Amino acid sequence: MPGVETIKSSWADEVELDYGGLPPTTETVENGHKYVTEYKYNKDDKKTKVVRTYKISKQVVPKTVAKRRTWTKFGESKNDKPGPNSQTTMVSEEIIMQFLNSKEDEKANDPLLDPTKNIAKCRICNGEHWSVNCPYKGTAMDTNMMEKKASAAAQAAVDAPKSGKYVPPFLKDSQKGGLGMRGRDDTAAIRISNLSESMTEADLEELVKKIGPQSKMYLARDKNTGLCKGFAYVHFKQRKDAAAAIEILNGHGYDHLILSVEWSKPQTN
Repeated sequence: MPGVETIKSSWADEVELDYGGLPPTTETVENGHKYVTEYKYNKDDKKTKVVRTYKISKQVVPKTVAKRRTWTKFGESKNDKPGPNSQTTMVSEEIIMQFLNSKEDEKANDPLLDPTKNIAKCRICNGEHWSVNCPYKGTAMDTNMMEKKASAAAQAAVDAPKSGKYVPPFLKDSQKGGLGMRGRDDTAAIRISNLSESMTEADLEELVKKIGPQSKMYLARDKNTGLCKGFAYVHFKQRKDAAAAIEILNGHGYDHLILSVEWSKPQTN
């Protein structure tokens, strides 16, 4: 009779004979790699062998992460070795998140909000600061600047435009005889607005007396409180002085406010 041939068994049968069930998970480290071998049942209730390979590398992490990795394990992982256990922990790719605030990003890229650049420009000395904070305010430099503006505005008001060009209404003195609809001369009158409540007639006179002589001034006051209502009218004797006042005082800082000066509109019925 022929000899009985030896039948080789599979690794699954050998594992079952040796351990009587699934063997424990093993880990080996070779050449900078860690190999984790584990056994489990698949969906068909068959024993399967799973080998995972990890590359060992050193990485610099924040102190809080390093401290958290030294915590004592608990529960089913109480007796586990350092590092994640595939039976209780699912290892995935590391995700690095960077939080950005869109508004802060826009401000950082906005050239107008650059702290190294100053958007203010002084009217007196052309320095990089506001006119109200100018160290030369009220000095000879400020006075000379006002005189130059007054002379330039007066010259522009005196010079009559050439024929055939547009003539502004406030320059048509000869056509209307310089009189308003009520017989009042409003051609040299200006309106000053954005005045503070503490403004008085003396303050108004002090504000415009250096520009030129005036014929009349009117400061609007509240009937009940007697405080300034925020605007006033000044009638100059010469039209060139009124033009100079608009050029000098319009946008001028006074009593922590920015004045607005324009030609007074004639009253209508």
